[in-house]
Amino acid sequence: MTSDPRREVLIAPERGTRPGPLIFLAGPTWTVEWQLQAIEYLGRIAPDIHVASPRRPINPERDFDHAMYAEQVDWESEHLQRAARDGVVLFWLAREREHHCHRAYAQTTRFELAEWKERHRTSGAPLVLGIEHGFTGARYIRRRFAQDCPAVAIQADLEATCREAVALIRARGYTAATA
Repeated sequence: MTSDPRREVLIAPERGTRPGPLIFLAGPTWTVEWQLQAIEYLGRIAPDIHVASPRRPINPERDFDHAMYAEQVDWESEHLQRAARDGVVLFWLAREREHHCHRAYAQTTRFELAEWKERHRTSGAPLVLGIEHGFTGARYIRRRFAQDCPAVAIQADLEATCREAVALIRARGYTAATA
């Protein structure tokens, strides 16, 4: 990963101390570790932008008690709000790699995506969306975004999604000098 003294990479439940734009990495966590790829790529193209990843280095099936769950949801809410105010909420819909019958794939992500689609539609919340080929329900998501949020360009790969997030932050006037 690129290390820059201006940049914080926050992994839940870490909290940041530096002001400046933040990209929140929203999307499925029970799949490949796409968040690490995004953090690395963002470090190369925008080392002055902070990144928040909700993917903890634990196995949520074994290690996630009630207190950790509450802490996780609160952390995500806080950092999503910060990204909406001072950066971008980036959704990457990675396809399912391994099926778990006890849980619908990306169930939390789908709820959050609908919430942030509506926030974008009603108040202009900064939102970027990428959908990996093979993500179930992609056709419906594309259609609903085309109807309600046509300005949100849907990317087909993670790097393009990251570039779109950085471009949106820059378009909002955030640069290394303002961070």
